[in-house]
Amino acid sequence: MAVLAPLLALLYSAPRLSRWLARPYYLFSALLSLSFPIMRKAPPLCLGLPTQREDGNSCDFDWREVEILMFLSAIVMMKNRRSITIEQHMGNIFMFSKVANAILFFRLDIRMGLLYLTLCLVFLMTCTPPLYMGPEYIKYFNDKTIDEEIDGDRRITWLVEFFANWSSECQSFAPVYADLSLKYNTAGLKFGKVDIGRYSDVSTRYNVSTSPLTKQLPTLILFQGGKEVLRRPQVDKKGRAVSWSFSEENVIREFNLNELYQKTKKLSKQREIVEEDEAAPVPGEKLSEEAECKKDK
Repeated sequence: MAVLAPLLALLYSAPRLSRWLARPYYLFSALLSLSFPIMRKAPPLCLGLPTQREDGNSCDFDWREVEILMFLSAIVMMKNRRSITIEQHMGNIFMFSKVANAILFFRLDIRMGLLYLTLCLVFLMTCTPPLYMGPEYIKYFNDKTIDEEIDGDRRITWLVEFFANWSSECQSFAPVYADLSLKYNTAGLKFGKVDIGRYSDVSTRYNVSTSPLTKQLPTLILFQGGKEVLRRPQVDKKGRAVSWSFSEENVIREFNLNELYQKTKKLSKQREIVEEDEAAPVPGEKLSEEAECKKDK
């Protein structure tokens, strides 16, 4: 029950859960996460399993197993306090459940623990979390186009996400960033992304670490006039990222997206009016020979 409780608590806020579990990654993650409780509680599988219960019932948790599962629930609840999307909630549950399952299987039998660990490694190498494929107004850069776009028209403000596909934090933030691009994209405020896991020279150029232990992924940088004016998370003097929550509210507030949206929207309208005025003929101006011919016809 300690493992099932966090899953059941999320059902009311996760209408897409059934659709996720239909995907191989989430389906196999759920099976691996529930493998020990299923084996311990399901009657022909639990018969003959070693147990420390006084009554010798091998189809029920002993006190040490309950203790481990309760500790797992406490860790998951603490980690999920900082989670901002349902994907992050589920990712934390799956990750810590697998760790707890490995400990419990090794406690039963080292052979069962090794088998479970092998299954987890095979799953890790063959199954990856599904990437976000929803609607967005985002331009994807490579190592050459990022500088060209940012420096090309300095009237455009760019909000650029530096990400890596292997980072679970980046994958969880993807739908949030896509939603922001749909709400705030204008001709003067644009959204971009660059995969620094693929283009390592970009990470060096913009001082974003790609280490598996880094807390700099994802990194959001705001460019105005071709220059960086703000980034989150910030990096201290020792090169360590300052903890920051990538929620939609935080991004809107820190980067002043509401103000930037209104400002760039007005500038875009003014630019369109100026361009229309420049294209319109001036009254009294002598028509060109081509225009006079068309007029005579």
